[in-house]
Amino acid sequence: MSTLTVVLIIVVLVAALVGAGLLLRARRGPGGEARALKRRFGPEYGRTLARHGDDQESAHRDLHERVERYGRIRHLPLEAATREHYVARWTVLQERFVDSPRQAVADADELLTRIAATRGFPEPDRAEEQLAALSVHHPHHVEGLRTVRRAAHSPSVSTEELREALVHARALFEDLTATGTPAGTDPARTRPITGHDRGHLLKPKGSGA
Repeated sequence: MSTLTVVLIIVVLVAALVGAGLLLRARRGPGGEARALKRRFGPEYGRTLARHGDDQESAHRDLHERVERYGRIRHLPLEAATREHYVARWTVLQERFVDSPRQAVADADELLTRIAATRGFPEPDRAEEQLAALSVHHPHHVEGLRTVRRAAHSPSVSTEELREALVHARALFEDLTATGTPAGTDPARTRPITGHDRGHLLKPKGSGA
């Protein structure tokens, strides 16, 4: 087979692939990419679009780049003893909220970033990278980490807003500690913030029942 023939075959193959790609895009329609990204990212899609000033092209590029960079991360296994340690720490910080809400929220921020690193995500000192990676694998709950981080570092946030941040962050905590639990185990359940707790979270220390 001559060199010219090989080149012609390659050109034909490339043209066929390009044509197939264009046909697939045409079948998807103009909103096909947006629909696919919305299905994958859920609420994270809307937040990304807003962050880019409703510039859909920039938002889509951002999301595609995250998938390309962090999509291959695989959750590392969480040993039962390690999980129990994290569950115990979360329970303590929830209870501590009554007397020290701001510290409890700061502790939640630190704990979530540590668990994420344990599961194979970027280390806590690479905060933005960690958030971007979590947004690919936990798009429905990653905002919980952003919320506690904002609350922990905002001097004007109210006690009620701190409480809501902690409640919001719990979903990501459950994602990170439940995913990959070894089969056959019966992991300890974290004590939820109950209605009784909610009624007391806003009471200052020493106010009584």
